[in-house]
Amino acid sequence: MGLQERKTRMARSRKVRVALDAMGGDFAPEATVEGAVLAARRGGVEVILTGSVSVLERELDKYDNSRALPIRCVEAKEVIREGEPPSLAIRGRPDASIAVAARLVKSGEADAMVGAGNSGATGVSAIYYIGMLEGMERPAIGGSFGSFAPGVMMVDLGANVDCKPHHLLAFAVAGCVFAEKFHNISNPTVGLLSTGAERGKGSEVVKDTYQLLENSGLNFIGNIEGDDVLSGRANVVVCDGFIGNVILKFYEGIGKHAKVYLEQKLRRCPPLRSMVGTFFDKIFPVKRISYEGEEAGGGILWGVDGVARVAHGCCKAPQIAHAIMGAREAFEADIVGALRSRLLQLKSEGVL
Repeated sequence: MGLQERKTRMARSRKVRVALDAMGGDFAPEATVEGAVLAARRGGVEVILTGSVSVLERELDKYDNSRALPIRCVEAKEVIREGEPPSLAIRGRPDASIAVAARLVKSGEADAMVGAGNSGATGVSAIYYIGMLEGMERPAIGGSFGSFAPGVMMVDLGANVDCKPHHLLAFAVAGCVFAEKFHNISNPTVGLLSTGAERGKGSEVVKDTYQLLENSGLNFIGNIEGDDVLSGRANVVVCDGFIGNVILKFYEGIGKHAKVYLEQKLRRCPPLRSMVGTFFDKIFPVKRISYEGEEAGGGILWGVDGVARVAHGCCKAPQIAHAIMGAREAFEADIVGALRSRLLQLKSEGVL
């Protein structure tokens, strides 16, 4: 039995400990502390807040009976702000709140970590202090398209701009674990995003990746084009983070612009126009999946040798609570152990 599996079994008999960078994010520490309180009240987690203990305790005192909740504070003297170089998290400010959260996971004092501040610093801290799984050189971010296309996962959504074929193969493996663990899809289909469905279409990286995926043993269905992403033909859509992030932001913007479009079209019919705002979200459920997706796997840094989740900087308390509970679910699902096993299998077969 591996270390991660033993941790997972232990977690069934105790609360999952989630280290939260309480100083990171646009609305920290107010939103992060409130989110921690919301998560702790839901149950099943112990939240470890990293940051200025005096500041965090003042925030906790705003909530009734907060001292009785499974929340504790760990001192971190510094903060990596948005826009600062991520390398500060490990070089210039090793006592920063996000770095302290990562070290808690590495030492075994926490089971998972969540950061809503500088996303680069979150990734750098996770890689440096927790480490990467063998066979996965770079972490990837995956996400689903929510209720609009519930069986579709895309990897990578922005962690890696320039990728090599073996990176994309590893992303495909992570995407399959994502689909299996969070969406109960057995033997998920894998599609490689390209400029054409034919085998020879795409960049040189895509063409070389096609060959690797074809020999990987994954349920690879070949190339898919952009108009097929939401169809569900491929459960796992593989691409580099540049393309994935552009698609993600375009998808997130559809709802807002379609809503404005309808309001303009109905401007001569005020009764109908007034209904657009009320019912639009129900009939067209496109959300900002980058930080408040419906599924728990969103924001996970796949490939890190521990559960590390990135939340959007503009998260409010409910989204922070969602991220904490999602990190708990990821730990309990043993996504790290599952990904490790799949990567080692491919390496033993000489594929990766």
